[in-house]
Amino acid sequence: MDNIENIDENSRYSCNVPNHCKEKNTYVYDNKSGLNIGDRAPDFFANTTFGECKLSDYRGKWLVLFCHPGDHTPVCTTEFISFSKYFKEFKKRNCELLGLSIDNMNSHLSWVYDIYKSTGIKIPFPIIDDRHCKIAKMYNMMSKDDETTIRSVYIICPNGNIRAILQYPASLGRNIGEILRMVDALQEADVNKVATPANWIPGNPTISLLPKNQAEMLEKADNMEEYNCLDWYLCFNKPMLNK
Repeated sequence: MDNIENIDENSRYSCNVPNHCKEKNTYVYDNKSGLNIGDRAPDFFANTTFGECKLSDYRGKWLVLFCHPGDHTPVCTTEFISFSKYFKEFKKRNCELLGLSIDNMNSHLSWVYDIYKSTGIKIPFPIIDDRHCKIAKMYNMMSKDDETTIRSVYIICPNGNIRAILQYPASLGRNIGEILRMVDALQEADVNKVATPANWIPGNPTISLLPKNQAEMLEKADNMEEYNCLDWYLCFNKPMLNK
């Protein structure tokens, strides 16, 4: 058994965790530079509020894996309510949600019940019990002082690769609509081999990929109106993927 220190009643509200999460563990993902976009998402086995699962169970679907600093905290509660309201929209996109914190299962269950009592909302996605910080450290989700998890988001595509990484401080609640927009943009790029401009939303024009050679560059440069270009490297397409 790990030597777990006693935690006072207020610890769950301040997001403090036992010192065993600060210790170096042999199961930490061995990548000193951290995980990067394009890397294969490391598999793991976890206990969640919906039962046991593995990351590889989500193969074939998009996945938003995200962590929060602590249960029974105000900003995290607003995020979970918002994730729940957007849940059906993620599902429409073949995308699942998987939450995580280093609180234990009793804390998770108590918190989701509090949300249900206060709002009538049943959290429709699982939350990982990562009390030993195994997954949080594997995915570089811990704060600098190892006191808690930050607000990390990993968007993982159906083949298991990491496609986007977001990190927020504890004081900043996430924009769930923006995370959904990122899933839309990644899917649009994959299906139609395009890029998406600033502030893109489904239904807006996309951007053609850069020319691969001089001949393609000259073709666009000489026919900018036909290709709907502002310059040879910035040409717009009509939207093709409808949500």
